[in-house]
Amino acid sequence: MRPPLEGLADLIVSFGANVQEGQIVDVGSALGKEDLTRAITASAYKRGAKFVDVHYWDPHLKRERVQHAAADVLEFVPPWYGERTLQLGDERGAAISLSGPIEPRLFDDLDQERLGRDVFPRVKEWTTVINARTVNWCVAPGPSAKWAELVFPDLEPEAALERLWEQVVHVCRLDVADPVAAWRERSRSLGSVADRLSQRHFDAIHFEGPGTDLTVGLLPTSEWSGGGDETADGIPHMANLPTEEVFTTPDPERVEGMVRATKPLYTQGRIIDGLTVRFEHGHAVQVEAESGVETLRAMIEQNEGGDRLGELALVDREGRIGPLETVFYDTLLDENAASHLALGSAYETAVGEADRGRLNRSTIHIDFMVGSPQVDVTGVTSDGERMPVLRDSTWQI
Repeated sequence: MRPPLEGLADLIVSFGANVQEGQIVDVGSALGKEDLTRAITASAYKRGAKFVDVHYWDPHLKRERVQHAAADVLEFVPPWYGERTLQLGDERGAAISLSGPIEPRLFDDLDQERLGRDVFPRVKEWTTVINARTVNWCVAPGPSAKWAELVFPDLEPEAALERLWEQVVHVCRLDVADPVAAWRERSRSLGSVADRLSQRHFDAIHFEGPGTDLTVGLLPTSEWSGGGDETADGIPHMANLPTEEVFTTPDPERVEGMVRATKPLYTQGRIIDGLTVRFEHGHAVQVEAESGVETLRAMIEQNEGGDRLGELALVDREGRIGPLETVFYDTLLDENAASHLALGSAYETAVGEADRGRLNRSTIHIDFMVGSPQVDVTGVTSDGERMPVLRDSTWQI
């Protein structure tokens, strides 16, 4: 198939980020995604963008830094990267980021602890901008050859890339006559579920399944969101395209028990498989995995708040990603295939003003998948009543 570059670009620009006339558009891409990046740039200018600022990520540069930089500078990020992000918010700009690995095995032989300490290109100021809701932003998949080979190792490279594009087209709903209308319908469905969850005013959410018995407390003003976002100036946008989740902000001090990841986690260029995390009084006190665990531990340990939760998200079986049963090794797609938790920074939009001082603050936000048809999700009220929320990945509310 010929990749529908223009169709995906237009969907990302017009519906995902919802670029407005006169906006500066920040585009974060990577080597190997140039064709889609150029299509996004063209689409943004056709929408009336004032300037499209594209920056490409080259993971080989990170490899050299992790290998050769002095140990005491690995956490350093020049301040102008953060200032650039804050200025984009001040300008009320738009942001588009393309996800998906481009050099999946490049970091396998590096020192895991050193790799975990260098979190660039992430900058902590993005959390500030997101919480201030000053930027209409969208993260969307950007297929590439090496990503395809990682996901479909049994196929020839050309066939693997074609299969990846086919699945991206499907999960982004580009295979229907009117993708925007299809997304609006799905967004309404997710928004309805979020409203019903918020109306229950659960005190906690209990996950129970193979290797998992975890209770996550919620804040008194925790609310559920799903189906899209809106800036402080009233610009609707889809922060994730595709999105299949409803999420809320948990109480970072009330998380107890053990949880086993149901999918591999790909972060910092490493595959973390077989992840298990044990929580006590809100802290991740034990983090184990079959591979990549030292990288994850270093990320958690070097960042204040990295050992507490900042997000709880639920995903049902009605989305388009989970039924494919594909492990994409990409957080955007994998987290929208299964319920998930995030270690690190919290989103202010999912909690009331009275509780914002209690939110978890961190420079990292690491989503890991914990849901499956075998994992029951139950809401617990303040008086101890238990109400089924998800059974067999199907909504019960």
